[in-house]
Amino acid sequence: MATLSATFACAGDTSQAGSNIINGQINLQSQFSNLTGTIDGVAGDAVAQSAAAGNMIDIVTMNNTRVQNSQIVGPGSAIDSNVDTSISNVWGSAAVGSQALCNGASVSTDPTLTAVNSYQKCASSDPSTSVNANISNIGGNAVVQGMALGNSFEADTNAANMPIVSRQFNNSLTTSTVHANVSNIGGSTSLTSSAIGNTGQIIHYSSH
Repeated sequence: MATLSATFACAGDTSQAGSNIINGQINLQSQFSNLTGTIDGVAGDAVAQSAAAGNMIDIVTMNNTRVQNSQIVGPGSAIDSNVDTSISNVWGSAAVGSQALCNGASVSTDPTLTAVNSYQKCASSDPSTSVNANISNIGGNAVVQGMALGNSFEADTNAANMPIVSRQFNNSLTTSTVHANVSNIGGSTSLTSSAIGNTGQIIHYSSH
């Protein structure tokens, strides 16, 4: 799966014990990522990957943490990621991926308290992704994936207390399109396309 790099925030101690993080991100413009290329004759692996995003943040702390997160993508923006590629004669594996994301937030902590209040709003015309791939004569595996996401929120902690409020609002046209021709593959083949408005994952480990 294509993954996106994000802004890394690690807050230090304040007058209150632990980390107090306030994040406010507003995106009013468009983001476009377009990748076109041909790969032929590779001894190892071949990878073609494109990603576009509006707002992203990763928060990692090792103490008590309080997070106020607000991420907004306005209606005047579009977020598109497109890949058009041909890959052939590869001894290893071949992977083609395209991902578009409006808002993404991740919180990972290991203290006694993790408190998060998160608001994400995607009002862009679209997070949209497209893949056009021709893949042939691959010695290993061939993987093709397209993913479009409106809002994504993830949190994990082993803190004894984990109050979380997450609000996600998506008013965008979320689309993912994959066209692939795959032939003569020595290993396994996977074709995946997904379009998701809002998604969240919260993991609370045992504190014992």
